[in-house]
Amino acid sequence: MPPLPRRRRPLPALVPGRVIALAAVAVCLAAALSGAPAGAEAGAQAGARGGAEAGAAEAGGPRYRDARAPVDERVADLLRRMTLDEKIGQMTQIAVVKLQGDCGETGGGELNERCLAAVLRDRAVGSVLSAGGSGPPVNTPREWARMVDAVQRYAVEHSRLGVPVLYGVDAVHGHNNVLGATVLPHQIGLAATWDPELVRACAEATARAVAATGADWAFAPVADLARDRRWGRYYETFGEDPLLAGALAAAAVRGTENAGSAGGAKNVAATVKHFAGYSEPSNGHDRVPADVSARYLQDTLLAPYRAAVEAGAKTVMVNSGALNGVPVTASRHLLTTVLRERWGFTGVTVSDWQDVRALWTTYKVAADYPHAAALAVNAGVDMAMEPYEAGEFADALRTAVRAGLVSGRRIDEAAGRVLRLKFTLGLFERPYVDVERANTEVLGAGRELARRAAAASQVLLRNDKGVLPFGPSVKKIVVTGPHADDLAAQAGGWTVGWQGLPDGVRIPGTTVLEGIRQAAPKGTRVVHVPAPADAVAGARDADATVVVVGERPGAEGGADSPRPELPADQRALVRQLKETGRPVVVVVLAGRPLVLGDADGTEGLLMSWLPGGEGGHAVADVLFGAVGPDGRLPVSWPRRSGNEPLYYQQLPGTNAGAESGHDVAYDFGDGLSYTAYRVESLALDAPSVPAGGDVGMTVRLHDTGPRDGEMILPVYVSRPVGDVLSPPRRLVAFTKVRLKAGETRTVRLTVPSKALAVTPGDIDGAGPPRVEPGPYVFRAGARTAALEITQGAGEGARPRGKPVRP
Repeated sequence: MPPLPRRRRPLPALVPGRVIALAAVAVCLAAALSGAPAGAEAGAQAGARGGAEAGAAEAGGPRYRDARAPVDERVADLLRRMTLDEKIGQMTQIAVVKLQGDCGETGGGELNERCLAAVLRDRAVGSVLSAGGSGPPVNTPREWARMVDAVQRYAVEHSRLGVPVLYGVDAVHGHNNVLGATVLPHQIGLAATWDPELVRACAEATARAVAATGADWAFAPVADLARDRRWGRYYETFGEDPLLAGALAAAAVRGTENAGSAGGAKNVAATVKHFAGYSEPSNGHDRVPADVSARYLQDTLLAPYRAAVEAGAKTVMVNSGALNGVPVTASRHLLTTVLRERWGFTGVTVSDWQDVRALWTTYKVAADYPHAAALAVNAGVDMAMEPYEAGEFADALRTAVRAGLVSGRRIDEAAGRVLRLKFTLGLFERPYVDVERANTEVLGAGRELARRAAAASQVLLRNDKGVLPFGPSVKKIVVTGPHADDLAAQAGGWTVGWQGLPDGVRIPGTTVLEGIRQAAPKGTRVVHVPAPADAVAGARDADATVVVVGERPGAEGGADSPRPELPADQRALVRQLKETGRPVVVVVLAGRPLVLGDADGTEGLLMSWLPGGEGGHAVADVLFGAVGPDGRLPVSWPRRSGNEPLYYQQLPGTNAGAESGHDVAYDFGDGLSYTAYRVESLALDAPSVPAGGDVGMTVRLHDTGPRDGEMILPVYVSRPVGDVLSPPRRLVAFTKVRLKAGETRTVRLTVPSKALAVTPGDIDGAGPPRVEPGPYVFRAGARTAALEITQGAGEGARPRGKPVRP
């Protein structure tokens, strides 16, 4: 592609009166060329005429160009200058591959000026995205910055009104598409830290890397819940519990959107996804329609999205799937009634990949593309991710407007939200990035944070005979297993490529084998034995064997697994190592708990999740005791295959069959430490509170072991009796406390009233959640405390009696 011009040639000076006349002629000509019937675009044409008149009258330039003007005024001024097509352009997002090479779907190569002109000038498309694996021909931070900067410069310098684009990237565990960027642990590993501040720091580091390459929109965090291990995106979540997932998703939003507040970095918008209920496919396969009760949806599934939205998220991405018979992309109930009217969200709602079109082509709820566009936009979608055919979406929506299916007011609302986001991010003032600084700001940045996060995510599930940490008596360590020297397995999906690290590509980082070699003390011999038979032979005289097992990387449907269990060859290897009678430590690299079968029962079991590039150091830090294994399970680990979905909040029932209850090998919240903790006491501020009041409490903690450590303290609630079913325990508060060996400390927690609220009513209950009066029992460790919630004024409650002996 020839070099893009850095500045457009200035237009000849025009007499003010002629500006008005020429603008009017331009609008009429545009309408004639597009074949618009009289009156169909009257509002848009009036806006264009008004904009021309305002431009003639404003000696100081258009109001929308004034950085000192209030954002709402800037949005209104720019909207009235836009044609209908320009507004629809703001509502459209296209993949960068359509701007590269031959302008086709496969992309590749340099940006093509012909493609840029067709998309950014002629269609005035408002957003571009780099999906998993799509980037510049040479994958370096500098080349990413150069590419994004060129796209942005073309949009600003060649669109009629100089409107910058929003550039979006899937930055889900670091700036993971950029080769050389630090690869952080995936969300499921961060969930095991139970540490909102650490999650915030990881999100902030990611946003800084994203900003350094010119992008300003990160498609993260995921606020879906992980309750079915068959689902291929299980590892992208913050676990199975709505309170924990919501707290961590909210922290990620704050980290992402505050990253630009210091150091002059470009601002980046977070995206809460995939709203809502995406993680509940009926058969465990990605994007299969879900059917859930209104109560389960409202009390459980929506909670983490709401926490992230209330943290200030600027954008929300819509669930690709269908929920209760309605594609979520067409659900006005979720996208408008819940998200905006009940929760007060004012940002941008974007569809997922080709999902507006899918209302017509796949779901068959629309007769054609114009009706599909009308369904989505009227439901509340502000921007369509139409990666390949932006023009077709624009034509369909224009047709829908002309036919009266979508109002001009709704178009202004959606386009206005997109423009408001651009103004809020400062794109009109700072659309570009310093290309020459990109490598410096991205390469190697955040590696210490990545190591700390990976170490904090390690969950020790077995430590028989105190095999860990390895002490000075351990002189020979055999390291084996298919993933012992495998950065791709540590990184997981969405790493440089969509399905994971492409063959032949290496990211910066340290494998488990390399980490053990570097951490082993002088005098300890580390022997890598890849072949299973040789490993078993070598283990017979080893002081310990570390076997690294797990699953191959994947993403979305490619990572679906009907039977999520350790592969047979890996189970056989572990079994044979156990039969040597020597200590065996299993390290699992996987995005979900895997049924271990006869590979369970080793002296040591360490769940390492997908720890990223620094995972090798993190594992070794735990194995040798440089750090303690302070992580705790954010999900339930099954004993056997076939019991899906699986989560600790399973409701009580009359079921009595084998494994029909919450039958697990390791439960939610489980994990061992190298020290010991005890909850000494739990005291509520008062024995009763009125419905709607918060519950305060103090908890006294004691590190009774020989080492310092970080204690994760969950607080659960149960209901002895209630109007609707409640689980045996439900997380309502948690904290993480650093304790020195022998130290005792008292911490204070508050349970907000909304954490106790449930949807009342019968099977068809769908009203607003409320706190039921009656008895509650709080538990922290082995300590419990009873609370009576009293009935508020004007509230009624179903009468309950004392238990009667049959």
